[in-house]
Amino acid sequence: MKMYKIICFFLALFALPSLSSFAQAGKKADKDMKNWRYEIEGVAEGKEGTYVVKIWTYSKKPKIAIEQAKKNAVHAIVFQGFVGSGRVSGQPPLASSPGIEQEKADFFKSFFADGGSYMKYISVSNDGSIDPDDMLNVGKEYKIGVVVSVRKEMLKKDLIAAGIIQSLNNGF
Repeated sequence: MKMYKIICFFLALFALPSLSSFAQAGKKADKDMKNWRYEIEGVAEGKEGTYVVKIWTYSKKPKIAIEQAKKNAVHAIVFQGFVGSGRVSGQPPLASSPGIEQEKADFFKSFFADGGSYMKYISVSNDGSIDPDDMLNVGKEYKIGVVVSVRKEMLKKDLIAAGIIQSLNNGF
């Protein structure tokens, strides 16, 4: 019985630091999300109602950056839009009101939560594999480019239905 307690003690001693590192990684991802540190560029004209964009996300851990890129892509389409380049035309943000993110903070907190509603509007074009040219070491963190397809029309329709943004037909 005494040996059992000693073994349990050592297992706990070694297991707790690894468990806390998982919790810290989650906290880091949440912190990165709250800062919304990303860059967006149009990559190609997608199928009707979709945008294909490359999201450059910053993080100390590449896996966190890849997952965060999905949230960042939807965030950029809703609040930032993107500038055109080459054959890809620029697009304005879906939300025209600059304060809507703060006004509807409860909605967006659950919308962008891990596994939240934002997931139904995206697909990662490169299956999560990153081109070596799209993984840059910037100081003590990585800047990682992920190509994402965003279902803009579906997102817009659902945000209108939820009362987050207004339809263009509203007021005519």
